[in-house]
Amino acid sequence: MRGLHAVEGFTLIELIMVIVLTGTLAVVALPRMVDTTMWRLRAYGDQLQNQLRTAQRLAATQRRPVIATITATGASFAYVSGAALATLACPSAIPSCIAESGARTVTFNANNTGQALTSSGAALTITVSGGSYSRTFTVENDTGAVH
Repeated sequence: MRGLHAVEGFTLIELIMVIVLTGTLAVVALPRMVDTTMWRLRAYGDQLQNQLRTAQRLAATQRRPVIATITATGASFAYVSGAALATLACPSAIPSCIAESGARTVTFNANNTGQALTSSGAALTITVSGGSYSRTFTVENDTGAVH
């Protein structure tokens, strides 16, 4: 008498369903994972925040006022006397990455007093945004603290 044995492996229908599900996930999830715009904006925001902090430290250590000018297309840093220090443009794929319009400035070590002075006379809000990404940070008037 012969015993029945179990059939091993997958059926063709099961394999096709796995391929269809994998393809559907790739179409839906892959573009979100490969969206480099968000990563570029995040990196730009980190660089801008670090550059602002560097300008603040530079002004304090050299005892020279440093002005940061923020526009919709990026930021530039210079001594108040006019000598340029650095420029930080928005990523090439996102020509306008700062949400607030118009040129705004913050002067670190304003008038050699050790204080910061923003063009608005209040805390300066900077929003780096594009697509679905948005991140806001603030430069405090008087102290120049960036958070």
